[in-house]
Amino acid sequence: MDRTTQVIGQSGVFLDVLERASRAAALDRPVLVIGERGTGKELVAERLHRLSPRWDQPLVIMNCAALPETLIEAELFGHEAGAFTGATKTRAGRFEEAHGGTLFLDELGTLSMAAQDRLLRAVEYGEVTRIGSSRPIRVDVRIIGATNEHLPDKVDRHHFRADLLDRLSFEVVTLPPLRARAGDVMVLAEHFGRRMASELGWADWPGFTPAAMETLVSYSWPGNVRELRNVVGRAVYRWERDGPIDEIQFDPFASPYAPAAGPPGGAHAKADPAPIDMSADTHPDEPLAVCDEEGPSDFKSQVSRFERDLLSRALAEHRFNQRATAEALGLSYDQLRHALRRHDLLPA
Repeated sequence: MDRTTQVIGQSGVFLDVLERASRAAALDRPVLVIGERGTGKELVAERLHRLSPRWDQPLVIMNCAALPETLIEAELFGHEAGAFTGATKTRAGRFEEAHGGTLFLDELGTLSMAAQDRLLRAVEYGEVTRIGSSRPIRVDVRIIGATNEHLPDKVDRHHFRADLLDRLSFEVVTLPPLRARAGDVMVLAEHFGRRMASELGWADWPGFTPAAMETLVSYSWPGNVRELRNVVGRAVYRWERDGPIDEIQFDPFASPYAPAAGPPGGAHAKADPAPIDMSADTHPDEPLAVCDEEGPSDFKSQVSRFERDLLSRALAEHRFNQRATAEALGLSYDQLRHALRRHDLLPA
């Protein structure tokens, strides 16, 4: 399986985890890889396989969360023709495909209890039975599991088998989140930036400005390395000026034209109409005033005045720092500059 993404990092906590994974790779024992989304669990699983004595045998990957519960067992253990509706021919499962090599079970914590029962037997006895068959098949498979959940908690809640966890957790490799990997953010950002620049056909890599680097380093990265890769790639391809990249946008959905969030309860929910105050001194036969003396024809100018006032206040609150103002308003730097120019608010 060819990779375009590498395991990259120089922080002490990250190198310690890689060292543990490398030592565990040589042992023919199950390993659990634990970490938040985007921390690179699949890459570490591949490293465990490539550094193991099984490196020249298959590495089979199965995302347990990507399949409906009714199909997981058929995918793992295979099925005979006619075993269930739609099973028109015999199919080998992932265990048989990984025979002699490694089976990587991503999102392990999502397995149903029934699938866990069958997985326990495969781990304990080294054999699987296809659905619709009574004949067990011997398999020689090393299992690597990955999850972003705390499996002992799931055991306590009776959502995961304790005996299965005991058999799969010979070694547990817990990946640190990116926010805990001091110094790795810019190493990764440079790598992803250069790769995107090369993909775009740029002759040279301009790098980032100090302000952009400070923005990247100070962010908490809830999506970890995967989010960093997207943010950097987006910043590079959107940059249309000479010199180092100076604009970073974390939220690709941020826009002054983004649709408003729907009301609670679904798209068809309706808000209760506001009560009408009939206590005012109005004659029963007189129509209630519902707008000021400026009519609908003045709508655009009112919106323009509101937008100008909003921009002016935001600039003053952030001491006329345009980047801080743009971030506070959920705008990109260019969007803010365009709005300021439109309202003649740019300094001379």
